[in-house]
Formats: sequence, structure tokens, C-alpha cells
Amino acid sequence: MKVASSEQQAGRAQDPGESGGRARIMKSCKGIENPAFVSSSPDTPRRVCASSPSIDISVLPTPAAGSPPPPAPQEPLEPPQLSGVPGASELESLSEYEEGPCGWGSFQPRALQRCNTPGGFLFHYCLLALTQGIVVNGLVNISISTIEKRYELQSSLTGLISSSYDIAFCLLSLFVSFIGERGHKPRWLAFASFMLGLGALVFSLPKFFSGKYQFGSLYEDTCLTAKNKGSCSTSSSPLFYYLYVFILGQLFLGTGGTPLYTLGTAFIDDSVPIHKSSLYIGIGYAMSILGPAVGYVLGGQLLTLYIDVDLKHSIDITEDDPRWLGAWWIGFLISWLLAWSLIIPFSCFPKHLPGTAKIQEGKVSQTHQSASLQATDGNFGQSFKDFPAALKNLMRNTVFMCLVLSTCSEALITTGFATFLPKFIENQFGLSSSSAATLAGTVLIPGAALGQILGGVLVSKFKMTCKNIMKFALLTSVISLVLTFVFAYANCENEPFAGVSESYNGTGELGNLTAPCNAHCNCLRSYYYPVCGGNGVQYFSPCYAGCTQSVSKIHPKVYYNCSCIEGEIHITPTPSSVSLEAQAGKCSSQCKNLPPFLGVFFAAIVFTFMAGTPITVSILRCVNQRQRSLALGIQCTLLRLLGTIPGPIIFGSTIDSTCILWDINECGNKGACWIYNNVRMAYMLVAISVICKIITVFFNGLAVFLYKPPPSVTDVAFQNQNAVLTAVSLECDLNKAGNDG
Repeated sequence: MKVASSEQQAGRAQDPGESGGRARIMKSCKGIENPAFVSSSPDTPRRVCASSPSIDISVLPTPAAGSPPPPAPQEPLEPPQLSGVPGASELESLSEYEEGPCGWGSFQPRALQRCNTPGGFLFHYCLLALTQGIVVNGLVNISISTIEKRYELQSSLTGLISSSYDIAFCLLSLFVSFIGERGHKPRWLAFASFMLGLGALVFSLPKFFSGKYQFGSLYEDTCLTAKNKGSCSTSSSPLFYYLYVFILGQLFLGTGGTPLYTLGTAFIDDSVPIHKSSLYIGIGYAMSILGPAVGYVLGGQLLTLYIDVDLKHSIDITEDDPRWLGAWWIGFLISWLLAWSLIIPFSCFPKHLPGTAKIQEGKVSQTHQSASLQATDGNFGQSFKDFPAALKNLMRNTVFMCLVLSTCSEALITTGFATFLPKFIENQFGLSSSSAATLAGTVLIPGAALGQILGGVLVSKFKMTCKNIMKFALLTSVISLVLTFVFAYANCENEPFAGVSESYNGTGELGNLTAPCNAHCNCLRSYYYPVCGGNGVQYFSPCYAGCTQSVSKIHPKVYYNCSCIEGEIHITPTPSSVSLEAQAGKCSSQCKNLPPFLGVFFAAIVFTFMAGTPITVSILRCVNQRQRSLALGIQCTLLRLLGTIPGPIIFGSTIDSTCILWDINECGNKGACWIYNNVRMAYMLVAISVICKIITVFFNGLAVFLYKPPPSVTDVAFQNQNAVLTAVSLECDLNKAGNDG
């Protein structure tokens, strides 16, 4: 066997196709020139080509006379395709990123191209998230009590109104996220804007078809022996049927909210480098949290306007009157206009922003190893027949399921506290409903928004890998678990309450609001209007305190000639000289734990929400690229089924179990709870919170333990590069041997 002649080698070396191919291979192995992409880890070098070089190294024998021709050289073996290394299917997926300018068809104004960036899309996404938060978690919640009074609905029915949003979201989330993954995501968000606006409009329609509000006569709250007792009526009001209009509006709102947190989040992740994704998502989620705050402020201001704004100057009642109803419907009309104003901006965005393909080409896969997609060809997911296979594949991803279950546990706590924290503060520290709601909003909303932004900023700044992101979420969950024990030290003993924890000057029985001093007053137990006596004891109402006269020009309203309060002076006072025996409102609490409670609870909220954005980013990283939207859809569905829907129910049932005085109406039916056992309530909330936090920590820790990143791309690439150098060196040695021979 002889080495091929130098002429043959020279001819082969001068082959333009072969030399050009080799040059292209060596050039491609230098790395992907993508200035927008920065490696997800500061220790990770730039990516190099992972495909094996096609270098033809052959030893050609000199054919002897009559001998058969030499066998053809064998094709080089191709290395196995590794996760994170662009193979055929992955390169095919890169070609799917159809980038384009902003506009509609051939109409592409140059001014619109300034918005055709990730920042421009994020701006409109934040506006849509803000609008959704204003309507769903702000205006609806603050208007529920007004809607109950205006349309004579029970709390159980208004609870159905609130749940209708989650019902629509759960029914549609999986299908929208699966179908929209390969679709035009910005146009899906234009559809979301339309449905959110339509839902807000429909929700306001009962105001325009139910006629003018008739507020009736004022209920007399003092003790009058001739006063008639309330009548028992079980007939339903004709206004009851507007319940279905409110439910329809909520269903539309749920339909519009579905693409926002699935397709919108996936589109943001597509459009920015991997280390910026958490920052963009964190900003978007923070705006969705600020939405309820804006909704509460806006709705609260609108409720100071009379429900029929055109009749405000012709009525004789004020906001202090229990018959007053505010203009709850105006906020929904404003939200309708704001949502529909976003339809045009979203519809002009292209299917993918300019530079998306280049960014995707530079990203390194961090998919969990066991999360192999059943069908890796580019057609998977095009047909709805692939939906069961895609769903099964994600459900078998243990890391993904652990992260989803941890978010469900956290959602159960956060929604429970968002609903009942004002009631907890009101009862523990003796504040009014408005003051308690203001303090709760001051702690919850800024704390949640700050946590979301901090989580995204820290992950982005330190360019954490998927496993480090999950470790970060685990750390914040442990810290929030420790801070949760603040409820055990925030409890305050109940203030003296006549007929509940204190007798009526030594008369009457505990547990019975009626005593000899008020037996002649015919008081209604369904009318809870607490007053604080001059003796420091709280009474259920002025009637149960035995008060016969009042002065309403003074704020708060004062009562005198009260037969159940010791040391009363039966005189007729003047407005300037009032014998103040009782004043409207609860007695001021002697508990001093409110400031430290609010401080520690604010810290607990911040650390709780600091894990929100990192876990969302971890979910996007640990699943296959083609299944991110569906993964977010599964998360949102389970989040509601296991978190936001049962959360308020569990918290409400737990708080009701601590009730010591129920409302009993004229028909003998039990209504709302008026007085709670404060100490027992605090300990029960600690128990729920600690159990849920332990579940969160467990699943976050399990996700960290089970996660297996794909093989190191750089190590394999350098091995292939070494193979190139070895092959070239071998060829040089063979050439040298041939020349020497």
C-alpha cells in the first residue's frame, strides 16, 4: 500500500468545492456572530459548531496489475445529535420565525417601525395586563357589594360571578395555548383586547336596562318602642335575572385573559435574549399586579359619585347614608375603551419581531433531559390531533410538574390573603372596613409588584442558568416560610363586646344581644352598626345600646340617652355640648402590634413574589421549545383549579370556623359573621400558611433535585473541534510521508 501521489493530493486539495466546504466548516466553527445574544452563564464560552467536519482523509493503494480496484473510502460517521446543538429539526424550527415590519399588508408606515421592537411590544403588553388587572381584580371586586345591594343578590350568587372568570379561563387555557403556539401571537393578543373590552362593556349593561335606583326610606337605628320589626320575605326580585348578564361579562373577560399570560409570555421569551427574558416578563407581571391597585383607587373614587350621576343634585342622601350606592359602572366603560384602543397596535405587529431568528439561533437549550418530545419533526403541533401527545409529554416532565404544583400552593395563599387580609386587619386591630382595606392594599400591591420586579432583575443581572433560577426560587420560598410565622405574634385579644364577651352591666346572658335594658327596643340583629360606649364597651348597634336620640351633624355620629350604658345623663344636649354616651364606630383597639405586623408581612409578600418570575422562566426553560405556550396553559389551568379557586373557599371556611356571633335575619336564616375569635383566627391562618409554604418548598426543592440539564454543548463542540485538528494533522503527516517517500 502506498500513499497517494502528490499530484493526486494536490488535485484533491485544489478542488474548489472541497476547499470551499472546508473553509465554510472551519469558519462556522468559530461561533455564531450574534451581538444581541449573551450566554446564559458568565462561565460559558461562545458556542462553536457541533457538526462533524467532512474532511476526506484516505490512503490510496497503488493498483497492481490485474488486481481489483480499491474500495471506495467509507463515509465519516456523524456524531449523535445533542440537546442544545442545532440539528435538522431545530434548524427547521429556526426557519419558522417569520419576521417582518409593523403594518397591515402593504401598508407599513415608517413611524410604526419604531415600535417593532421587544420594548415596543412590552409597552403594549403592559397596558393590556394593566387593563386586565383593573377590570378583573380591581373593579369587579370593589363593585361586588354595590351590585349585591342594587340587584338584590345573595353573596353566594355574587361569588358565582367572581368565579365565572376562572371557569372560562380553565376551559379555554389549554386549547388556546396549544393552537396559538404556531399561530400569530400578537393577533391573538388583539383578540384578547377585543374580548376584554367586550366583557367590560357587557358587565356594565345592567345599569342601562334596570332603570333608576329607588333608595327607599331610611332605617331608624335608635331605640324606638313603636318601631316595627322587619318582615320576612323569600320572593325573588325581578332584578335577579341580571345575574346572568354579569356572568356573561365575566366569561368574556376570562376568554380575553387566556392568551395574555400564555401566548403573550411565550412571545416575549421568543423576542429577547435568554438573560433578558426574566426582566421583561417580571415587568409585565408587575403591571398585572399594579392593575388591581389602579382598579381599587379608580373604583373607590367612582363610588363617591351617586349611581345615577344625572340625579345627584336632586337627591337628599349622602355617602354616610346606608342607602347610598356609587357609580360602579363608569369604571367598566373606561376599561372598555382602553382595551379596544389596543386592538390596532397588537394587530400591526408581525408574527415575529425582527431579530427573533438570530436570537433563537444563539440560545442554548436547557430542556430537562427526560422531556423528550415524542415527535421531533417540524410538523408536530400543526394538527389538533397532536394535542393529547403534547399534553402527555408535558405531564410526564417531572421538573415541570413540580414547578407547577409549587405555584399552585403559593397561589392558594396569595389569593386567600388578597381576599381576607382586610377582614383580618379589621378584626384583629379594631379598624374600620375602609381603613383596613387601605392598609391591606398598601401592603399587598406594592409588595407583590416589587417582588416580581426584583425576581426578574436578579435573575437577569446574574444571568442564572435554569438550575440556579430554581435554587433562587427555593431560597426565597424558605425565607417567606420563616416570615409567615408573623401571624402567630400578631393576634390581639377581642375588645369588650356587650352580649358577647361582656354582660350588660351585670344583666343578660353572654351570647344573647338582648338584655332587660334593650328588650323594649325591637332591635334587628341583621342591622350591624357598631358603636363604642363611653365606658369602653362596644355595642352591636345604637338600638342594642338602648340609645334613643342622636346628633348626626357631628362626625362621627354621636348618641345619648342610652339605657344600656352606665352613668348616662338623661338630658337633651345641644350640638356644642353633647353628653357623649356613645359614638358610631368600633372602640379603638389597645393592641400595638399593627406596625410590626405590617412591616414583616410586607417582607413576606416581597419574598413570596420574588419567586414568581423565576419559576415562570424556569418553566419556559425546562420544557421543549415547541411546548412553552402549552406549558404555560397547563400552569394557568392548574393554578386556578388547585390555587385561586379553592384558596378563598378554604380561607373563608377557616375564618368562619372562628365566628362567635352570626347574623340571624327575620326569617331565622344565618347570614354573615359579625364577631370572630381573634386569637383562634390568627393561629388558624398560621396553620394554613405554613402547610402551603412547606408544600411550596418541597416541590421547589424536588425540582432542583430532579432537574438534569442537557449535556454541555461546549464540551462536545470542543471535542469535535479537536477531532478536526487531529484529522488535519494526520493529513499533513501523510502528505509529508508521501513527499519523503
